[in-house]
Amino acid sequence: MKTNWIKLSLLGGVLGLAGCQSKSVPTFSLAWSEYPSWSVFGVAHVQGLIDGAAGALGPIEKKWNVDIVLKEAEYDPCITMYGAAQCDAVCITTLDALSPALGRSSVVILPTSTSAGADALIVPQTITNLTQLRGKKVYGLAKSVSEYCFNRNLELLGEKPEDYQFSNMDPGAAAVAMQQQQEGIEAIVVWNPFVLETLNKRKDTHVLLDSRKIPNEIIDAVVLAQASLDRPGGRDFACAVIDAFYAVNRRLADAATRDDTLIAIGEKFSHLDLAGMKTVVEQTRFYGTPKEALDLLTGEELKAVTKRVVDFCVQQGIVKSAPPIGYGAAADPAGTALRFDPTFIQAAAARP
Repeated sequence: MKTNWIKLSLLGGVLGLAGCQSKSVPTFSLAWSEYPSWSVFGVAHVQGLIDGAAGALGPIEKKWNVDIVLKEAEYDPCITMYGAAQCDAVCITTLDALSPALGRSSVVILPTSTSAGADALIVPQTITNLTQLRGKKVYGLAKSVSEYCFNRNLELLGEKPEDYQFSNMDPGAAAVAMQQQQEGIEAIVVWNPFVLETLNKRKDTHVLLDSRKIPNEIIDAVVLAQASLDRPGGRDFACAVIDAFYAVNRRLADAATRDDTLIAIGEKFSHLDLAGMKTVVEQTRFYGTPKEALDLLTGEELKAVTKRVVDFCVQQGIVKSAPPIGYGAAADPAGTALRFDPTFIQAAAARP
């Protein structure tokens, strides 16, 4: 009897362990910084759509059977974190994804927005012409969208980037320095909320140039490591992130919930009021529906724009070399460093 009891106990333990394993949920992490279309993930957590803590699941996570861990940090540390494989996915511009993709094969699973004035060069009103900046330092995050936006605008205006001095400075620090009229800080290239905050706090400044001249060249996105995508649950993680993004965007599209959702994004993004947030989402145009994102990812314009961006980044030394770029689902992704893949949006949209 005792022997049989022991056998039954051991069998029960094995079955119990197997049951626990069958219920295990794979965990993936998403690094994000405060930016309008990325703060959406913070809002998704606050509103209970997902639970950004490890070991706790919101309804969207339960739907896809994945545990999403949100890692909030400043933008530059997010890029570093992703490049060091300390997170599975990151909120990043496709331009800034070029460098980490050289060492970590990556997939653009979700374009979230595009800059349409959200990246800007701010100067005192006494500076009205770009040539006045020759010999002066222009501060912003080097080898990033800020330097790209500045140099591309110079090119479009017939100026040579080598005639100007772009000096590295964290965008938050640059904005504060400009707002406090720190000596020697006469030109900064930053993005929202730093743009609007600086213009609001220092009335004698203005925008000399911005990203409106380079439409669709600065694309904000969620990028996922190919190695993480290949893990069990990787595809479901991609779909869950996409599902959460569009769930918040549906609230933005609904007149009954739009203002409250904008305010919620503002709380996770900046200290701007509702009017300020309405300006923010005009300057940062969301790809708020699957159709808008799919039109971008499957259109021919993306290939042409991406080639222009990559070539310019290599020419300007923003990236060391051009990573191999791919488009669409790949049976063998080994040949690309950065791939734009619409299939995860399609899969997420197909599952109610």
